[in-house]
Amino acid sequence: MTLVLRYAARSDRGLVRANNEDSVYAGARLLALADGMGGHAAGEVASQLVIAALAHLDDDEPGGDLLSKLDAAVREGNSAIAAHVEADPELEGMGTTLTAILFAGNRLGLVHIGDSRGYLLRDGELTQITKDDTFVQTLVDEGRITAEEAHSHPQRSLIMRALTGHEVEPTLIMREARAGDRYLLCSDGLSDPVSHDTIAEALQIEDVAESADRLIELALRGGGPDNVTVVVADVVDYDYGQTQPILAGAVSGDDDHQSAPPNTAAGRASAFNPKRNAAKRVVPQPEEPPPRPRSRRRMIIAAAVLILVVLAGLAVGREIVRNNYFVSENAGIVSIMRGVDASFLGISLQEPYLLGCLNARNELSLISADQSRDNLGCRLLGVDDMRPSERAQVLAGLPSGTLDEAISQIEELSRSSVLPVCAPPPPVDRRTARGSVGEGCCRTSSTSRAQRPAQARRHQPQAGAPGR
Repeated sequence: MTLVLRYAARSDRGLVRANNEDSVYAGARLLALADGMGGHAAGEVASQLVIAALAHLDDDEPGGDLLSKLDAAVREGNSAIAAHVEADPELEGMGTTLTAILFAGNRLGLVHIGDSRGYLLRDGELTQITKDDTFVQTLVDEGRITAEEAHSHPQRSLIMRALTGHEVEPTLIMREARAGDRYLLCSDGLSDPVSHDTIAEALQIEDVAESADRLIELALRGGGPDNVTVVVADVVDYDYGQTQPILAGAVSGDDDHQSAPPNTAAGRASAFNPKRNAAKRVVPQPEEPPPRPRSRRRMIIAAAVLILVVLAGLAVGREIVRNNYFVSENAGIVSIMRGVDASFLGISLQEPYLLGCLNARNELSLISADQSRDNLGCRLLGVDDMRPSERAQVLAGLPSGTLDEAISQIEELSRSSVLPVCAPPPPVDRRTARGSVGEGCCRTSSTSRAQRPAQARRHQPQAGAPGR
């Protein structure tokens, strides 16, 4: 007798999204789930590329260094994303999460990046075995919010790490497999609307396929706000287990159904040809309207073309604003801004996203711009705390780029450009009423000027103050 896997995979586009950007693979040795995101409806391309890069691991003989194999396959998938973006710049901004298990008897390797999740049900107890790579998870780790508060935090969807074609280190873990274990891989389309206890209850269903169906049903009952994808797999002590792999989601070419690819190398290769869901859409052609005067028809065509151009421009501009970040000053605070330093028809195209905050040891942390400023445990980093040359750069705005680049910029500023804390001032000579004051060469250790107005307003009701 040997340990083998018995598994089922399901994927559904949900009740809100127009297409399914999740991709999933479940086989005798490999369980892998990727939740695509970003770009011009290209999240499904990113998730397919990464799943395709891992699929060959299902054919490998058990043994060897499982984590090295997973790491190499993930890097291959990440490189494939980079190559596709280089070949088609329209895909810039696409990316994907990944949670995958490579099984080998009583051992398994786990790779994880992003906010998809892995769970283990053992002896009736459900445990999350991955940690979300999200902004709110860092707040939980630092003790600034509770896990319950994280579930409803406005920035809960902000992912700090994903596969986007840029260099990134995934989390790699070895685990022991036992007969009777049940593993669940799921996208946030399940973990967001469905509670931990409800997921645990659904996993008590003995049949893996029925359990997977129940989890999808629960997510849809919870509103189905996102694509929802699950893999349920049991570790069983049998002479043999399933061998036919299962594909579901974007990688299967069908948003809401699973399929089994041909069980040959060539068949699987053809199954992983990345598909853009937009290419499958068919626009019905209306019956030709009655003839109208040519001049009026030309005016209608011209107006329609103009509207399409405006809508296309707005769509492109929206993507630029959502995916562009830069370090600048906002209300006297050194901040990471999202958007571009411009306005359109009097509407600002930027908003504060993260604020710099220094603790007593001058260590930087980043807080959400929406977070309450009461009891922060740190002081907001004001532009007055910077050396004059860097202060001018911040006021002018640093070069824009990705969120990671903006975070690196503000971290470098906090390390090298913050003024030292001023020494206590010498006593004032009462006879001459004179003292010595240094201007611009140090900062006070008390609250910066950027914070004082906010603190002064805390006890004053503000008309029109607002309540993912």
